[in-house]
Amino acid sequence: MCLAFWDAADKTAMRIDLWTKDMMVDEMADFYYQIFSTMADTFQRATQQKELSADIKNFAVEFQKKFRATQVKP
Repeated sequence: MCLAFWDAADKTAMRIDLWTKDMMVDEMADFYYQIFSTMADTFQRATQQKELSADIKNFAVEFQKKFRATQVKP
């Protein structure tokens, strides 16, 4: 779980990252891919910035590809 709040006074994100040691590395990578994609959708709805949102989605796809390329092949 990743929980983040905007601190308007300091103009910073306050966050709490919680996970268990039972979470596998590939699960963490999938989690991050999904979070990046969700952030892109949220950013687009909030700002109407389609190009920047697409950049975030493209980053998510590249992140997932690079992670999968690092995994040991059977």
